[in-house]
Amino acid sequence: MSDWPDVDLHVITGKGGTGKSTVAAALALALASQGRQVLLCEVEGRQGIARMFDVAPLPYEERPLASGHGSDGAAGGEVFALAIDPESALLEYLAMYYRLGRAGKALDKFGVIEFATTIAPGVRDVLLTGKVYEAVNRNRRTKNARHYDAVVLDAPPTGRIAQFLNVNDELAGLARMGPIKSQADTVMTLLRSERTAVHLVTVLEEMPVQETSDGIEELRSVGLPVGGVVVNLTRPQVLTEEQRATALAGSLPRDTVRSDLERAALPSDDALVDTLLAEARDHAERRRLEDTQRTLVAGIGVPTYELPRLADGVDLGGLYDLAARLREQGMA
Repeated sequence: MSDWPDVDLHVITGKGGTGKSTVAAALALALASQGRQVLLCEVEGRQGIARMFDVAPLPYEERPLASGHGSDGAAGGEVFALAIDPESALLEYLAMYYRLGRAGKALDKFGVIEFATTIAPGVRDVLLTGKVYEAVNRNRRTKNARHYDAVVLDAPPTGRIAQFLNVNDELAGLARMGPIKSQADTVMTLLRSERTAVHLVTVLEEMPVQETSDGIEELRSVGLPVGGVVVNLTRPQVLTEEQRATALAGSLPRDTVRSDLERAALPSDDALVDTLLAEARDHAERRRLEDTQRTLVAGIGVPTYELPRLADGVDLGGLYDLAARLREQGMA
């Protein structure tokens, strides 16, 4: 059973370097594996989706990306991708609401649109979130538009996520009325509803965990719905509690290590044995620090999920593996 059965918009954020884009892609595949039509969006202009799925850079157009593999081997749904940029979103907005098709493109040539979205970041965020809102709220009667069962947004990092999503406050000093303000109000009805969940990605290190905790507190302070925390890039447990305690104390038996090396037909000189014992102590210390951070994450009080560090890096096969793990843990 999914922990988020009523959520239509999954927003993924996290400190830089924690792998939030990877988690967003894996979640999209996990949702598609249940037969859903899923839109995976990005808004930072990094073309991270294209690199992960090894496809050409994405235009401002919804493109089929991958199929979801069902847990029973049956075919799942599909993942589509969209790279949203503020200039294209503003042109679409002008065409839809003001019928400025050619005129809007003329403004773009003069640099007016770039100026508008740069000078007023609040307007920029309204346009980006507005496009996400439009994708989430399509229904099967919407003419000439694909319907999605879920939208996954690879959002800005934790330090900017509340500002990015809380578009009403960002517009307070710019537009107190008019169509842009009206659109912001409409977007906020979705972002503050139970149909949205903001999930945070972290790794088991002090700064990312603290930023995750601070980010959750900030999201709650502005009334945005917090989802779960994904602990990414975890390492396998290769030592028992007793072995870890022995390694930390520097008391691992040298003779046992040496005999194991000899049995494996490997060099067993003192220098190598010393290096291995030091590595074991460092590993045990790392595990102890990670356990401390894992306890802090558990204390946040939201559902948590764990994804392993992939030895061969993140490719499409790895994304499907991570998607299956998220599905097994109930995130999708």
